[in-house]
Amino acid sequence: MILSLLLAASAPAVIDCEDAMTQAEMNRCAEAEYRAADHDLNAAWRLARARSGSDESGDELLQAQRAWIAFRDAHCAFEAGIYRGGSIVPLIHSNCMTSLTRARTEQLRAYVEMAN
Repeated sequence: MILSLLLAASAPAVIDCEDAMTQAEMNRCAEAEYRAADHDLNAAWRLARARSGSDESGDELLQAQRAWIAFRDAHCAFEAGIYRGGSIVPLIHSNCMTSLTRARTEQLRAYVEMAN
């Protein structure tokens, strides 16, 4: 009985992200949305990388992806940094990461389509 109460207390609460009310809930939902966008990006990356091959084009794509990741991370740190010290920082950071990640996913998908 005590173990089940402890397990229930330590389990993260399920949040209805359509109705998130607190800043902590909104932050968690934004992070989950980013993780989903990152998952999609990784799938698009695998297709684009396979399509580009291992020649010069593949090397250029890899360099571009590494540069894009550095840009995304730096830009989103800057964007969230405007709110430094506030509880909204994780929300701003995750939303930025999600937005840029989705845009890059579409770019990679377009490359794969064009290459077909």
